[in-house]
Amino acid sequence: MRNLIVNADDLGWTEGVNRGIVEAHRKGLVTSATLLANGRAFQSGIDAARQNPELGIGVHLNLSDGPPAAPADQVPGLLNSAGELDAGPEGLLLIIARRGLRLDEIEREWDAQIRKIREAGISPTHLDGHKHVHMLPGLFELALRLAKKHGIRAIRVAHEESSLRSALSAGASQNTSVVLKQGIQARGLKLLARGARELADREGIATSDYFCGIAQTGELTREGIEELLEKLPEGTTELMCHPGYVDEELRKSATRLQDSRKTELDILTDAQIRKIVARRGIRLINYGFSGALG
Repeated sequence: MRNLIVNADDLGWTEGVNRGIVEAHRKGLVTSATLLANGRAFQSGIDAARQNPELGIGVHLNLSDGPPAAPADQVPGLLNSAGELDAGPEGLLLIIARRGLRLDEIEREWDAQIRKIREAGISPTHLDGHKHVHMLPGLFELALRLAKKHGIRAIRVAHEESSLRSALSAGASQNTSVVLKQGIQARGLKLLARGARELADREGIATSDYFCGIAQTGELTREGIEELLEKLPEGTTELMCHPGYVDEELRKSATRLQDSRKTELDILTDAQIRKIVARRGIRLINYGFSGALG
């Protein structure tokens, strides 16, 4: 059986992003989304989740953007001068190398993010990380501990499968330099968190068999999605995506993923793409689907 989880990251980022994710779910392939507890449009994201019960909702663990979910005086090392989260993956790696990482502050912040979403009435299907921050050394183990604490059954392992990355590379419209740079980052993540699936398995936390979408972040093409679907392996694969509508709030935000969100929305709702899914007998599921995850 070929199972596909199509997860839209960044639910809660802006109203336009939320609207696009909902449309990609109702009219297209998106089966799952991960919610930013401190996103600008968090409440709208909660409303979207309540109105679309078949959309699996996970927690998009965040250390890079927005105000903290925990009290600021409990996480001072994670905040910039404006009192907002400002710990990107590259900066965190430097702190890790200097052995100066305050895991206790990260645990407080992530615990508060999970609790905020649960207290809004959402039972998260899984955890993943904004900018894949949960895959950094020491942080994956922390995410597993929080998953167990909150009864969350699954976690994303952002180890991009090379054959699926190759399939997604189809399409002449991609920015080759961006895809190449992101492909190198994907390989780096895989090296940083070697054995992550085995560690999750030992802790009783489920994962997908395969994952893809890092190298093509912001560069997905219709041809690439078609090739991926034609070559999808047996088992469960997660495809990460970022659909949405570009609104004024998105234009003002720091994310580089702007017009690409509408492009992805168009691809994910394309009738021909959905016909390939049907023809190939691909089962569209989310992380809450019983028995489909290892």
